[in-house]
Amino acid sequence: MNLYKYVSDEINKKLGFVAKLETTKNRDFGDFSTNVAMVGAKTVGKNPRELANEFVPLLKELDFIADVSVAGPGFINIEIKDNFLLQNTTAPKPMKAENPLTIDMDYGAYNVAKSLHIGHLRTSIVGDTLNRMFKFLGHKTFSWNHIGDWGKPMGLVIAWIERLHPELPYFQDDFDPTKPVYYDIDPKDLDTYYPSASALAKQDPEFQARAQEIKAKFQNGHPGYFALYEKFLAISLKSMNATVQRLNILPFDYDLGERNAAQYIDEVEKILNAKHMIYESDGALCINVKRDTDNAPMPPYMWQDSRGADTYDTTDLSAVYCRKKVDNPDTIIYFTDLRQSLHFEQLFRVADMSGIYPYDKFEHIGYGTINGKDGKPFKTRDGNAAGLDDIFDIANEAVRERVAESGKKLDDETITSIALAAVKFNDLLHDVKSDYIFEPASVTSFEGRTGPYILYTAVRLNSVLKRANTQITKPEHFDLSIEERNLLIEIMDFEHMILTACDNRATDMVANYTYDLCQLVNNFYHNCPILRDDIDETTKQGRLYFAKLAFDTLSTLINLMGLKIPSEM
Repeated sequence: MNLYKYVSDEINKKLGFVAKLETTKNRDFGDFSTNVAMVGAKTVGKNPRELANEFVPLLKELDFIADVSVAGPGFINIEIKDNFLLQNTTAPKPMKAENPLTIDMDYGAYNVAKSLHIGHLRTSIVGDTLNRMFKFLGHKTFSWNHIGDWGKPMGLVIAWIERLHPELPYFQDDFDPTKPVYYDIDPKDLDTYYPSASALAKQDPEFQARAQEIKAKFQNGHPGYFALYEKFLAISLKSMNATVQRLNILPFDYDLGERNAAQYIDEVEKILNAKHMIYESDGALCINVKRDTDNAPMPPYMWQDSRGADTYDTTDLSAVYCRKKVDNPDTIIYFTDLRQSLHFEQLFRVADMSGIYPYDKFEHIGYGTINGKDGKPFKTRDGNAAGLDDIFDIANEAVRERVAESGKKLDDETITSIALAAVKFNDLLHDVKSDYIFEPASVTSFEGRTGPYILYTAVRLNSVLKRANTQITKPEHFDLSIEERNLLIEIMDFEHMILTACDNRATDMVANYTYDLCQLVNNFYHNCPILRDDIDETTKQGRLYFAKLAFDTLSTLINLMGLKIPSEM
């Protein structure tokens, strides 16, 4: 039950005004506060506090309200009846959206022949959590890992392999794809090819030119380059899937990127030409996207560069065309670095101007950077930019040290689950647009606003339920303590929270709500003993029911964030 919506609707219906409902920060003053008297005072020409006092007896007529009081200039505080909470609190279940949408979600964006780095962390974690949230609310989603598998990096990697093994037949123009080539690429070596090639290209104009030549021929179907590409693509896809599993994110519906989009380029170009959108500028093909209302610079959209090669702009627009044909989504959401905001603004304008996809159906969610304690982008101890595996290895090491210090003995699977929760929860805890600091010792703490604390709370609840080893039923009547009451109200706020979080694309709301729930769970645990010998059966059964509600709610939240509950901690 969405308690917030229910109370708000009933109050507005009773009083005839649409007003704002707030959860009170101090429950001593009530469960909710409303400014309905302030809204209504202007209409009826009365003092807000005077009108609030007139509303009090009317609100007390509502059968779910226990008490009403007036505070300050006219705020009305409302307390909900205990029995109403008891009878209407339920654990969360997947919902049915009133207007279900088809949503394309572009996150991941991993690159072929390049190891995943810290920049892929937020796009993967937050994108996956949003995907889970949309599904939970009853929407149909398609997740896209728009892989980089077509542009300049492919030319650089192939050129580097040619430099290492010029004798291979892949580089011959008369390459025969039907003849087997005995050449294996070590995955660890493959990770070094692009950075090595990129560094050389900056120093060696001839190598740079060769890589550009290879890229153009590759995109035009050179059989040898394409066969070599297929070989290292398979290695990269296997590595990507391993990362998806390690992150415990849902498998992507599509591992398709620039190469897939490229097959639609001709169709898209016909649409652009039919609308006379493409013009030539210094040998490049461009599209003007500047509006008269623009105050900031708005460069043209680069459809084709001066060498006649496709660009990211080319394949990104073609990918939109593909998604419209394949999924026909109601909205397309991109989740990338904030620094790509200009590119996506240009893309959305071109798609709208061309009639391929409407501007107002796009979303770009830009994220901030992950920094070290010095406030600069996080690096490993040796000073190198952190890879995605580095982040999880560092977290695993920190968890292992913390467990050893505590004298506990936990298996590797449990330590991995705790490290995963530490990294992912810390990421989700922050507003996606903001930068944040990653400090291994802090995020792996078992206390405070951390992933391990969330898991520990779930494990503690589960332990109580297992030890009780009894069938749990809802009590008909129960005298609620303040801890039990607060816990039930928080659980009843789940639906309102998840709807609001989804509407605002605010995964931090989910993480912070989870932490607040865990605090209430632990207050309940400490102040309301369940299995102690001196607890009577009625009280024990009621508290077991509350514990089960809390565990089921917490389990739902943990699943939405892509975490795993270990069996012990």
